Amino acid sequence: FDEQWTTQIEGFDYVIINGGHWFYRPSVFYENHQIVGCHYCLIDNVKDLTKFYGFRKAFRTAFRAINSLENFKGVTFLRTFAPPHFENGLWNDGGNCVRTKPFRSKEIALDGDNLEFYMIQIEEFKRAQKEGRKKGKKYRLMDMTHASLLRPDGHPSRYGHWPNENVTLYNDCVHWCLPGPIDNWNDFLLQMLKMEGIRSHQERLIS
Repeated sequence: FDEQWTTQIEGFDYVIINGGHWFYRPSVFYENHQIVGCHYCLIDNVKDLTKFYGFRKAFRTAFRAINSLENFKGVTFLRTFAPPHFENGLWNDGGNCVRTKPFRSKEIALDGDNLEFYMIQIEEFKRAQKEGRKKGKKYRLMDMTHASLLRPDGHPSRYGHWPNENVTLYNDCVHWCLPGPIDNWNDFLLQMLKMEGIRSHQERLIS
């Protein structure tokens, strides 16, 4: 892990880990300064390890870094993967998100890449939580995946620019509008922070 990042963590009360869609991009994976594979790099004699390899490695490395810090007494939150909502094609192949209402809970389910990303995060979170508990580390799961899955209406779609701009953009069904579902993420996070405050107060009273 990168010490430019880890050397700052011990000063924080809260660390929020999340990530997802950038792992779709062409990537080259290094371990111990050696290329071990890539995702869609098309380099001769380099093994394609897929985006899921890089995704899992990134979360595992971040959690290992946090668990290695002897003086970090804060709380680590994992905010789970927020899925895109492209329909009728991918972002560069005519895909769009024109729905104006949320899905009902039984209208849609996680599948494919979305499910794989989500499960990797959950697996790595549980692994880190188990190891971290031995060292007194605190982990909290902020699971926004299913709630976000139900909001196909929450993306900029073709409206991701000012009305007076004469531009041609791909439909954006990955990023989120403000106001929108992200406000719900913030509400969840605020409630979780309040709960941490109550929990910390109770622990001080007991000790």
